[in-house]
Amino acid sequence: MTTEALEWDAQEAIRAQSGSASEPLRLLAEDGEDLAIISAALQDAILRPADIVWEKGARRLTIELSRFCWECGGTRVRAAMQFGDVLAVKSRGLPRLPDAPLELLAIHFFEGEAPGGRAILMFAGGGDLRVDVECLDAVVTDLSERWPARVAPTHLDAPSAGMEP
Repeated sequence: MTTEALEWDAQEAIRAQSGSASEPLRLLAEDGEDLAIISAALQDAILRPADIVWEKGARRLTIELSRFCWECGGTRVRAAMQFGDVLAVKSRGLPRLPDAPLELLAIHFFEGEAPGGRAILMFAGGGDLRVDVECLDAVVTDLSERWPARVAPTHLDAPSAGMEP
Protein backbone atom coordinates (compact mmCIF):
# COMPACT_ATOMS: atom_id res chain seq x y z
CA MET A 1 0.00 0.00 0.00
CA THR A 2 1.40 3.42 -0.90
CA THR A 3 1.99 6.09 1.72
CA GLU A 4 -0.72 8.25 0.14
CA ALA A 5 -3.23 5.38 0.23
CA LEU A 6 -2.37 4.65 3.87
CA GLU A 7 -2.84 8.33 4.81
CA TRP A 8 -6.20 8.39 2.97
CA ASP A 9 -7.34 5.20 4.76
CA ALA A 10 -6.23 6.65 8.09
CA GLN A 11 -8.17 9.89 7.55
CA GLU A 12 -11.27 7.92 6.53
CA ALA A 13 -10.96 5.72 9.65
CA ILE A 14 -10.69 8.81 11.85
CA ARG A 15 -13.78 10.38 10.24
CA ALA A 16 -15.74 7.13 10.58
CA GLN A 17 -14.75 6.69 14.23
CA SER A 18 -15.53 10.25 15.24
CA GLY A 19 -19.04 10.06 13.77
CA SER A 20 -19.83 13.73 14.20
CA ALA A 21 -17.74 16.80 14.87
CA SER A 22 -18.94 16.92 18.48
CA GLU A 23 -17.90 13.39 19.51
CA PRO A 24 -14.48 13.00 21.14
CA LEU A 25 -11.94 10.90 19.31
CA ARG A 26 -10.94 7.61 20.98
CA LEU A 27 -8.47 5.28 19.28
CA LEU A 28 -6.60 2.10 20.29
CA ALA A 29 -3.46 0.73 18.64
CA GLU A 30 -2.38 -2.88 18.98
CA ASP A 31 -0.29 -3.11 15.80
CA GLY A 32 1.59 -0.93 13.33
CA GLU A 33 -1.44 -0.32 11.11
CA ASP A 34 -3.47 0.89 14.10
CA LEU A 35 -0.61 3.18 15.12
CA ALA A 36 -0.53 4.65 11.59
CA ILE A 37 -4.13 5.78 12.13
CA ILE A 38 -3.18 7.38 15.45
CA SER A 39 -0.22 9.03 13.73
CA ALA A 40 -2.56 10.61 11.15
CA ALA A 41 -4.89 11.83 13.92
CA LEU A 42 -1.99 13.40 15.83
CA GLN A 43 -0.14 14.91 12.87
CA ASP A 44 0.75 18.52 13.71
CA ALA A 45 -0.15 18.16 17.39
CA ILE A 46 1.71 20.61 19.59
CA LEU A 47 3.08 19.96 23.06
CA ARG A 48 5.97 20.72 25.41
CA PRO A 49 8.59 18.39 26.91
CA ALA A 50 6.83 18.91 30.27
CA ASP A 51 3.73 17.24 28.74
CA ILE A 52 5.63 13.95 28.33
CA VAL A 53 5.43 11.84 31.51
CA TRP A 54 7.09 8.43 31.83
CA GLU A 55 6.10 6.44 34.89
CA LYS A 56 8.88 3.86 34.88
CA GLY A 57 7.46 1.78 37.75
CA ALA A 58 4.03 1.62 36.11
CA ARG A 59 5.63 1.04 32.66
CA ARG A 60 3.42 3.79 31.23
CA LEU A 61 4.15 6.83 29.03
CA THR A 62 1.52 9.59 28.87
CA ILE A 63 1.66 12.56 26.52
CA GLU A 64 -0.79 15.45 26.71
CA LEU A 65 -1.06 17.53 23.56
CA SER A 66 -3.11 19.95 21.52
CA ARG A 67 -4.16 18.12 18.38
CA PHE A 68 -5.36 19.70 15.18
CA CYS A 69 -8.70 18.08 14.29
CA TRP A 70 -8.07 17.03 10.71
CA GLU A 71 -11.42 15.20 10.64
CA CYS A 72 -13.42 18.36 11.30
CA GLY A 73 -10.91 21.01 10.25
CA GLY A 74 -10.20 24.40 11.69
CA THR A 75 -10.23 23.38 15.36
CA ARG A 76 -7.91 22.08 18.05
CA VAL A 77 -8.62 19.92 21.10
CA ARG A 78 -6.65 18.83 24.18
CA ALA A 79 -5.91 15.13 23.89
CA ALA A 80 -3.78 12.50 25.56
CA MET A 81 -1.86 9.54 24.20
CA GLN A 82 -0.77 6.73 26.46
CA PHE A 83 1.54 3.77 25.83
CA GLY A 84 1.35 0.77 28.15
CA ASP A 85 3.92 -2.00 28.68
CA VAL A 86 6.78 0.47 28.17
CA LEU A 87 10.26 -0.92 28.74
CA ALA A 88 12.32 2.21 27.95
CA VAL A 89 11.96 5.78 26.68
CA LYS A 90 14.80 7.67 24.98
CA SER A 91 14.93 11.05 23.29
CA ARG A 92 17.28 12.45 20.68
CA GLY A 93 17.50 16.08 19.63
CA LEU A 94 14.56 17.27 21.74
CA PRO A 95 14.86 20.54 23.65
CA ARG A 96 15.61 20.25 27.37
CA LEU A 97 13.60 23.30 28.44
CA PRO A 98 10.25 22.05 29.84
CA ASP A 99 8.19 24.71 28.02
CA ALA A 100 9.91 24.53 24.61
CA PRO A 101 7.36 24.02 21.82
CA LEU A 102 7.28 20.66 20.02
CA GLU A 103 5.31 19.76 16.90
CA LEU A 104 4.59 16.07 16.31
CA LEU A 105 5.00 15.07 12.67
CA ALA A 106 4.49 11.29 12.69
CA ILE A 107 4.62 8.09 14.71
CA HIS A 108 6.11 4.88 13.28
CA PHE A 109 6.21 1.38 14.73
CA PHE A 110 9.10 -1.00 14.15
CA GLU A 111 8.37 -4.57 15.18
CA GLY A 112 10.88 -6.36 17.35
CA GLU A 113 10.52 -9.70 19.04
CA ALA A 114 6.77 -10.32 18.80
CA PRO A 115 4.64 -8.77 20.14
CA GLY A 116 7.11 -6.01 21.08
CA GLY A 117 8.96 -3.33 19.20
CA ARG A 118 9.57 0.37 19.26
CA ALA A 119 7.45 3.38 18.46
CA ILE A 120 9.31 6.41 17.15
CA LEU A 121 7.62 9.80 17.56
CA MET A 122 9.19 12.25 15.11
CA PHE A 123 9.08 16.00 15.75
CA ALA A 124 9.65 19.06 13.57
CA GLY A 125 13.26 20.15 13.75
CA GLY A 126 14.59 16.60 13.68
CA GLY A 127 14.10 15.46 17.28
CA ASP A 128 12.50 12.14 18.14
CA LEU A 129 11.27 10.08 21.06
CA ARG A 130 11.77 6.30 21.07
CA VAL A 131 9.36 4.18 23.10
CA ASP A 132 10.38 0.53 23.51
CA VAL A 133 7.36 -1.62 24.31
CA GLU A 134 6.90 -5.22 25.41
CA CYS A 135 3.75 -5.22 23.27
CA LEU A 136 2.05 -2.36 21.46
CA ASP A 137 -0.74 -0.98 23.60
CA ALA A 138 -1.44 2.68 22.79
CA VAL A 139 -4.56 4.77 23.23
CA VAL A 140 -5.54 8.31 22.26
CA THR A 141 -8.53 10.20 23.57
CA ASP A 142 -9.76 13.76 23.35
CA LEU A 143 -9.99 15.50 26.73
CA SER A 144 -11.68 18.83 26.06
CA GLU A 145 -14.13 20.68 23.89
CA ARG A 146 -12.78 21.89 20.55
CA TRP A 147 -11.79 25.52 19.97
CA PRO A 148 -10.99 27.42 16.76
CA ALA A 149 -7.38 27.01 15.68
CA ARG A 150 -5.52 30.27 15.14
CA VAL A 151 -3.68 28.80 12.15
CA ALA A 152 -4.18 25.60 10.18
CA PRO A 153 -1.00 23.58 9.69
CA THR A 154 0.48 23.66 6.21
CA HIS A 155 2.89 21.27 4.60
CA LEU A 156 5.19 22.49 1.87
CA ASP A 157 5.33 20.21 -1.14
CA ALA A 158 8.89 18.97 -1.38
CA PRO A 159 10.36 16.62 -3.95
CA SER A 160 10.37 13.09 -2.56
CA ALA A 161 14.03 12.23 -2.71
CA GLY A 162 14.71 8.55 -3.06
CA MET A 163 11.03 7.58 -3.22
CA GLU A 164 9.50 5.74 -6.10
CA PRO A 165 6.58 7.38 -7.95
